[in-house]
Amino acid sequence: MEKYGMKTIVKYLMTVAIPLISCAGCQEDDLKATKISDGIYVGTFVRDAIWVDDENIANITITFSSNTWTGASDIIKYPALCNGTYSINGDKIIFENDCAWTAEFDWSLILSGEYDIKEINDNSIEFHRDYRSETSDTFVDIYKIYRQLK
Repeated sequence: MEKYGMKTIVKYLMTVAIPLISCAGCQEDDLKATKISDGIYVGTFVRDAIWVDDENIANITITFSSNTWTGASDIIKYPALCNGTYSINGDKIIFENDCAWTAEFDWSLILSGEYDIKEINDNSIEFHRDYRSETSDTFVDIYKIYRQLK
């Protein structure tokens, strides 16, 4: 112990032992990478708003491949799908949208940012973003898609 000195031992603990100890509290879900099975997914998008009786339901297609996505809707810019990348962390999916958009529509309809995954398995995915708050009754965007089987 005298050979290495107290400063060397402290430096070792700071660089090796502390990161190992801090990761001991990590949940297994945070450490394991979740991935959506590559394929073409079809389904629906709806913006659920409490003040609207007749909601528009769009038929959508999203193709996932190696953490990238491309999408289309049967209603123009509802939702605004194009292409980009995605990542999953626990029960959240984060979309990056790589397309340029014009200003004439509601940009909250762009598939971009963080969404909660309600259900994910090999053949179906449901994710949503809740815009409601304690001071505002706005809306929830809900995507329900199912992988097309060959």
